[in-house]
Amino acid sequence: MYRTIICGIGMGPRQTASRLLRRAAALMDEGGSIVVMHVIEHIPRRHLTELPEEFETTAIVDAEKKLASLCKELGIPAMIEVRIGVAASLLVSSAREKSADLILVSSHVTDITDYVFSSIVDKVVRHAGCSVLIDRRPDRAQEGSASPAEDAALF
Repeated sequence: MYRTIICGIGMGPRQTASRLLRRAAALMDEGGSIVVMHVIEHIPRRHLTELPEEFETTAIVDAEKKLASLCKELGIPAMIEVRIGVAASLLVSSAREKSADLILVSSHVTDITDYVFSSIVDKVVRHAGCSVLIDRRPDRAQEGSASPAEDAALF
């Protein structure tokens, strides 16, 4: 169905990341590609003097390892991209750069910051030049009880 899919994996349960990757693989055309993207929000140094200099480098390497491990575990070949910046902007610009035909993201429970600042998903939907699929987390009753290992945060 889709030749190039940008699969945005945020901070959240490993189970959500697995579900997104499986969905991306199911929607990909034969010979297509999946780009798994995680964005580490930029933290201005002037606000956090306690952060070590190598924080960003370490965070990137750690995220790449975790995503590569998950893709390997699921048997899903994908390119891994971890960037630092504004998540919505980077997802949209990456899709444009790669001529992606789909951005796949997951919804989350709405909180007050979504009303004040808008959510990443809202911004991606408004600014993407390609289709956007929002994967909604199924109810626990539909999905069954997740084990603590499955429900643990990926990042």
